[in-house]
Amino acid sequence: MKSFKTNEIFEIKSQSNFEELALKIFDYQNKNNNFYSEYSSFILKGKKPTSIREIPFLPISFFKTNKIILNNLNHKLIFKSSGTSGARSSHYVADLELYKKSFINNFLQQYHKIEDTCIIGLLPSYEENGDSSLIYMINELISISQNKLSGFYNNNFQELNKSLKILESSKTNTILIGVSYALLDFGKEYPQKLKNTIVIETGGMKGKRKEILKEELHKILKDDFGLNHIHSEYGMTELLSQAYSKKDGVFLSPSWMDILIRDINDPLSILGFNKLGGVNIIDLANLNSCSFIATDDLGIKLNQNEFKINGRLSNSDLRGCNLLIQ
Repeated sequence: MKSFKTNEIFEIKSQSNFEELALKIFDYQNKNNNFYSEYSSFILKGKKPTSIREIPFLPISFFKTNKIILNNLNHKLIFKSSGTSGARSSHYVADLELYKKSFINNFLQQYHKIEDTCIIGLLPSYEENGDSSLIYMINELISISQNKLSGFYNNNFQELNKSLKILESSKTNTILIGVSYALLDFGKEYPQKLKNTIVIETGGMKGKRKEILKEELHKILKDDFGLNHIHSEYGMTELLSQAYSKKDGVFLSPSWMDILIRDINDPLSILGFNKLGGVNIIDLANLNSCSFIATDDLGIKLNQNEFKINGRLSNSDLRGCNLLIQ
């Protein structure tokens, strides 16, 4: 199996550059992933895609029932979904360095230099389940951060409050990333005005609280923490890349990730901007598994780089990764 130069993925300069590379990766995965090849052959019926709109997108549910990885590759780690609804998706990761490059480069594009930032995780449910790609990512960011207060503060609100006061008084760039219910619980117990801290919610109540609208969640958190905006992270076990929203639920994807919106009544038809439909994701960092995934989320593509998530397709499993109905 011919290898692929991973550096190309993170050196994309334009949309045409992205589309050219996406088509190359489609060919690569179609030749070297028997499961995806069988699926794409069924869809394409002998045709060859000439644009990203014609590439077959693998239904995300297959990650629950099949091992999605290139032929003859050994996995280094298996990431698993939270399993809020029972069945868990598994992502067999062959190259952890590729995952690290993806989330580190994305973080640097979106936020501060990691070494100069205090990274705080408030993700109790993820740690309880284990095998979480999000926990792996935050762990790595914490290890890169040179702030001694960086770390996980799961269920230790008193210590978290103490650390935030120290960080705020020293005007340290701080990122508090947490699952929704834990942020709500902490904000209720320790309301405060944060000036140098960005709060990022990863969505989901994990069965700990009643699901609420995204707008209501953000309003409560903004009031509790004295912030103008709450950020969001959109990611999932099946992807090695994430998108971030800094306000109003508008997500920005990195240069190696793209969103296409499919017609829910005609899944092979791709819609234009500002149309509600199923979310298809191209994640070129998924080089060793499948870069073309049809998710169970509903969304709208606003422009070339920005999109919104508007809930879930009916009858699909509820999971804990930013699935609040908007």
